[in-house]
Amino acid sequence: MSSPAQKQAQRAWRQLHADAGQALVLAQGAAARAANDDDPVGAAWAQLVLGFHRLYFAAPSTAAEVLQEARRQFEATDERGGEILACAGHARALWRLGRVQQAMALLLPLRDEGLRLLAPEQRGVLLNAIAGCWSAQGDSAQAFAYMYQALRDVGPRQGHGFDTALYCNLSHELIELGDRDEALRQVELGLERMQGLRNGRLLTVLLVNRTICLTEMGRAAEALADVRRLAEAEPDPSGRGLVPMHFEAQAICALQAGDLPLADRLLARCAPPQLPDEHIERAMAEALRLHLHGQTAAALQHLDSVAPQLRAEGDARPSLRMRCEHARLRANLFEAAGDAVSALAALRDWQRLTAERARLASRARQQAAMLQTELLQMQKRLEENEARRLAAEQARAELAELNAALSRKIAEVEALQGRLQELATQDALTGLANRRHLNETLPAVLALAQRDGTPLAVVVIDLDHFTRVNDTHGHPVGDQLLAAFGLLLRDHLRRSDLAFRYGGEEFCLLMPHTPAADAQAKVQGLLAAWRAQRFALEGGSELIGQSFSAGVTDSLLSPGSPSGLLRAADQLLLLAKRAQRGSVLIPGTLPD
Repeated sequence: MSSPAQKQAQRAWRQLHADAGQALVLAQGAAARAANDDDPVGAAWAQLVLGFHRLYFAAPSTAAEVLQEARRQFEATDERGGEILACAGHARALWRLGRVQQAMALLLPLRDEGLRLLAPEQRGVLLNAIAGCWSAQGDSAQAFAYMYQALRDVGPRQGHGFDTALYCNLSHELIELGDRDEALRQVELGLERMQGLRNGRLLTVLLVNRTICLTEMGRAAEALADVRRLAEAEPDPSGRGLVPMHFEAQAICALQAGDLPLADRLLARCAPPQLPDEHIERAMAEALRLHLHGQTAAALQHLDSVAPQLRAEGDARPSLRMRCEHARLRANLFEAAGDAVSALAALRDWQRLTAERARLASRARQQAAMLQTELLQMQKRLEENEARRLAAEQARAELAELNAALSRKIAEVEALQGRLQELATQDALTGLANRRHLNETLPAVLALAQRDGTPLAVVVIDLDHFTRVNDTHGHPVGDQLLAAFGLLLRDHLRRSDLAFRYGGEEFCLLMPHTPAADAQAKVQGLLAAWRAQRFALEGGSELIGQSFSAGVTDSLLSPGSPSGLLRAADQLLLLAKRAQRGSVLIPGTLPD
């Protein structure tokens, strides 16, 4: 049974996001009570809440010290769940100090154990901390996936306001991915949930994210009211008031809206930059201010002063969004200076980075679906084990109620999984990308090959006599062959090659910088490897000597549209199957 100090500390934990000031008072009271009662578990929980409060409303270095002490106290009392939460908070403090790799090394090994031990709202804290590490590394796809899963676990009822923090973080990642409209929607959802909450930091971050969205959408004037409100904020140790922060982003908004005096006041309040993004954003704000004061050449020099940081790697690498915005501002300043050549070069950098952002957004959707499936399987196993344990302890009526709740939860997860998997681009059986992804990828890959004047080989493969295999041995054996062929392609192709399940027993390969003849030789090697495969069947027999037919062309031999390239390869495949199965044809050749 929980002690009075522990109960008070856990009430404080639940108030951290709903009423930060009340959480602080409760945690301090719990710490005093635990000291009087010689209660190490209650003291550890109070220390945990105090550490998270400092994490949200004080310097990360001081929060790291308090959370490290909480970790030691939990470890001494064998409170593993509390220890994992303290590690999650400590990791957040580390990446806010720029020590991202150290934070990730601390946190990732705890994921599966934490998901097994922690309650739903506590799991959300762990998943959000992991998401923060990925975000700090610039991997928005992973960050978005973990945040979305955390939001599923932490709803408005059990989240005690933590779901509002997730709306903040989701809007931030969506900004990183370039989806500003959806980011604004998440901000508005967060602001709706702020009704009844007394947490200045959450409100501040939501308003800052709205400011960034509107500024990048060319609507900076609409955000001026938020900027002025934040500029007038004073520090509030309780955490209930707005938190003065992110002055660089606010200054950029004020500058783009034409309020130079407000921008000057905001820039004067900027602390020395600590994180890579802060350095770039500060330089952009100063450059924009110089430009608006008629000093465009000096503005460009100021922007170029941070060029080495843009090329940094590891923890020192700025985010993709910040690099993109830096390139866009350079293009605008070069244009204003009348340097069309340099403006065009900067614009091309911006276009390249924007395309990379779009690819990252696509990968984020796929990553969210894959993570959802992985965690669903883990959660299902945990819930089944819990149901078996309770079956021996509870009456039939209680067990029936638990099973009903479990069914509702599984239905909710399966419905969400279905929605996410609609966005996924992977074929589950073969592990390859699917035809939808081929349709999205081929135009871009072909355009790049045409621009560079290099051949792009396109291969269409059809497994020979596949229908006969299904009819003779059954569809499970057919599925076994498809999965094995997908593995063969993944093991034998180059990293630059792309493999897709084209449909049924058909596959498609895209091989950049590869003429048809070279691709033919590569595919013939795949054919030899496929012929050598042996498949064990029921009853001890084997299926051997499988083959496939293929048509191979390239963008120089069959120039034209993506659909034209696919048709050309399809026609060669048809010739191969009609003439002699187990052949690989290129334009101008006949099967052996």
